[in-house]
Amino acid sequence: MSNHFTLPYEGGLIEKGLPAGILHTYEKIWTHVYPESRPASYAIADFIVDSINAHRDGLFRLGLTTGATPTSLYNELARRYRDGKVSFKNVEIVSIDEYYPSSKDELQSRNYRLHEALLDKVDILKENIHIPDGTVSPEDLTAYCARFDTIARGLDLLVIGIGEQGQVGFNEAGSNEKTRTRTVRLSYPSRKRQAKNFNHDLAATPDKALTIGIGTMLSAKRIILMAWGEDKAQAVKDIAEGPSTPDCPASLLQQHDHISFYVDETAASLLTRSVAPWLVGPCDWTPKFIRKAVVWLCETVHKPILKLTEKDYLNNNLGQLLEKVGTFDKVNIDVFNDLQHTITGWPGGKPNADDSTRPVKATPYPKTVLIFSPHPDDDVISMGGTFIRLVSQGHNVHVAYETSGNVAVHDDVVLQHMDAAFQLGFADKFDEVKKLVESKVPGEPEPRALLEMKGAIRRSEARGAVRSFGLNDNTNAHFLNLPFYESGGIKKNPRTQADVDIIKKLLSDIKPHMVFMAGDLADPHGTHRVCTEAAMEAMDQLRAEGADWMADTHVWLYRGAWMEWELGRVDMAVPLSPDEVVKKRHAIFRHLSQKDIVPFPGEDPREFWQRAEERTSNTARLYDALGMAEYQAIEVFLKLY
Repeated sequence: MSNHFTLPYEGGLIEKGLPAGILHTYEKIWTHVYPESRPASYAIADFIVDSINAHRDGLFRLGLTTGATPTSLYNELARRYRDGKVSFKNVEIVSIDEYYPSSKDELQSRNYRLHEALLDKVDILKENIHIPDGTVSPEDLTAYCARFDTIARGLDLLVIGIGEQGQVGFNEAGSNEKTRTRTVRLSYPSRKRQAKNFNHDLAATPDKALTIGIGTMLSAKRIILMAWGEDKAQAVKDIAEGPSTPDCPASLLQQHDHISFYVDETAASLLTRSVAPWLVGPCDWTPKFIRKAVVWLCETVHKPILKLTEKDYLNNNLGQLLEKVGTFDKVNIDVFNDLQHTITGWPGGKPNADDSTRPVKATPYPKTVLIFSPHPDDDVISMGGTFIRLVSQGHNVHVAYETSGNVAVHDDVVLQHMDAAFQLGFADKFDEVKKLVESKVPGEPEPRALLEMKGAIRRSEARGAVRSFGLNDNTNAHFLNLPFYESGGIKKNPRTQADVDIIKKLLSDIKPHMVFMAGDLADPHGTHRVCTEAAMEAMDQLRAEGADWMADTHVWLYRGAWMEWELGRVDMAVPLSPDEVVKKRHAIFRHLSQKDIVPFPGEDPREFWQRAEERTSNTARLYDALGMAEYQAIEVFLKLY
């Protein structure tokens, strides 16, 4: 499928003609920023292929890693091999890490995954593959690591992704620049992240690993780092611009003379050239970019918009903005009005009102609204207050749950439901289901019958949530069960036309005036992004097929429980009253299988409702600090078109 989701251009640094030394002023590792992961992966593939083809002296020694980050890169390398553009017969591959203990035949092992992702698709010779052996006896580990370190030193090229806390390989915080190949104990947070490869079973997740060290990495002739998605943004900033410290192991690679960092726009979002490009060079001052600069200035000098002075602008390198627009007071008033006009209590448009400065037109009224929810709870977590407001204001609101969300239900929850059914006098299936649970094999897809039960639980919760605020769950809640998701495991199937066709049918049946969809960009291969790209592909195809009603359809993007749109991007801000916040919370509570248990890895121990409320209340505080009215909470949206 061709549709790849990127945010619309809204101004920024003018890089054309800007000397590289100025562009990378704040970067200790020069960082190459691409719109999204695929073109960045293609650029890295160019470098790898050119390096292999140009190599003349023996084997080209290439260090690689596994995980989600290199997925696009490995797909591209395999394609170029198939197209005859590169051969791996004279390439030696060194993988940088492995779980311990772990067999090469285990589906979760780095060995298995690297073969599956790349090695089995190219013509590399078996004797030229070196992957740490997770079956070495404890007594032989020290000697084995020393031998492997000899193999891993002096690579021609090392290509590696980075972790959310700046890990490289399994080198965690505390690793220093002298470390070599060794056994490491995985921290609890790292095991939580890795547990996704072991059916979210922390007990089944190894607590140790083998990894080459930072010192070993520094011996490579050339290093390429990669990072995609907004959840890597802080690590990218720390690695590229922060101090070299064992607290962020990848930052120790700053001392390498030939290292490059390839990132997508969202991973680069906290770099100085993204946060405050006017500190780096000349900028394209679009209206939204002007707003971004003014909001940044307010946060920097701790003033509301209308109290900013000319001195504030000049002292913070925003003189070029004044040269573009005119006077500081004009900028203040224009941005204040612009931001104030994003606020509306009528997210579907206010009937019989002057809509010249409102984010949504008054007509038609009522509107047909379609909310796409990647998982069965994203709708109420991400935009529950706006959802409730649209229903209460009389719009014809539909919600489409794009995936079943079945893998996010714990086995104990299923057993509890089976026990409840028995206690209510229905058939006793507890022991039968328990045997099904016990038949699961770590790393392999879950039994389909068990997944069906988990999907049914999620559907019942979603129906209960929307019923709680008056939506007809029989006619206006749609469960699409997109095929790409139904792999039975964490790794999903590729998005295909079958997914798009399901969405096209729903869109054609409903013909919405407003479409809300997820704008989360954390994982380039994650469910939110795949669902959004499938929906966008469906809409593009409908337009191409002559669906005239699409001309009146507008798309709005929301964020999830962890992140929010920066105010410079916001097109609509919907304030919530204290009562609406409580109604939203109660709707989230209907998703009982997700309450108290957060099945996905991460550092944040809070439940989804707590994260969502903190996010929306913080947005309200930001608006208040800029001089707007004070609200309990605000949900914000970006208009795609």
